[in-house]
Amino acid sequence: MHSSLRLATLAAAVVGLAASTLAQGQTAAPAAVRTERNISLALANQIAAEAVAACAANGYNVAATVVDRAGTVRAVQRADNAGPHTLASSERKAWTSASAKSPTQAMMENAQKNPGAANLVYLPGFLLLGGGVPVKSGNEVIGAVGVGGAPGGHLDDQCANAALEKVKGLLG
Repeated sequence: MHSSLRLATLAAAVVGLAASTLAQGQTAAPAAVRTERNISLALANQIAAEAVAACAANGYNVAATVVDRAGTVRAVQRADNAGPHTLASSERKAWTSASAKSPTQAMMENAQKNPGAANLVYLPGFLLLGGGVPVKSGNEVIGAVGVGGAPGGHLDDQCANAALEKVKGLLG
């Protein structure tokens, strides 16, 4: 009887140790399923509208495209009288910014100064012109906005940043 009690106590200790080891292994092992933040349709529409409005206030007819963290288009707005090319340029700028998690204006300037970075222009889909800006929630990139059609990428960039400034309270 005394040995049965010891055996039961030993079995309980082994089960407890195994459960503890399993719990530690689960927290230390990489998760098989990830949770990521992403941009909502409502926020994407609002950013696109704010970007077009910011440029319109300065007399520029532009298109604004907002993509999610994977570069998939979520919202597009094109001002009256904006050229047809503005759609493609705004989408490429947004995709480039989301892909690189960096503003396209900074990428363009870096490519002009750094011969190694100059090769970025040969990546399919990359457009190194100002106007693509990441959309961040905290430090996490959840999408990007691209603006095309102002008379200069630096002006497209200003409109994109003005739009993000308008919605910063929603980005948490």
